[in-house]
Amino acid sequence: MLDKNKQIPAVFYRTDKGIEPVRKWLVQQNVADRKIIGGDLKDVEYGWPVGMPLCRALGSGLWEVRSDISNGRISRVIFCIWQEQMVLLHSFIKKTQKTPDADLKLALKRRKEVEKNG
Repeated sequence: MLDKNKQIPAVFYRTDKGIEPVRKWLVQQNVADRKIIGGDLKDVEYGWPVGMPLCRALGSGLWEVRSDISNGRISRVIFCIWQEQMVLLHSFIKKTQKTPDADLKLALKRRKEVEKNG
């Protein structure tokens, strides 16, 4: 069922084998962290466009949702906007100040797949 109050509904990127990497990653997080990350994703869905500190543009059509989770850790969910949806491309626990190039490259590769496959 479509919630008409959402500005950009979130959907999970899915590989050609049917795997949803962000969903798989979320399930591996503890319940408290999942609630925080899920709440932040919901805030973006309902409040788009959203700026800092919750959401930041990374360039090349990529955005990140920034969540402060347990034990002083920081999570990131990278997404793109495609066909009026927030496509959750990649997620990770941030360990350095700068987003690692490998994480950005993977998200960009997935964004291109989304756009190519429609």
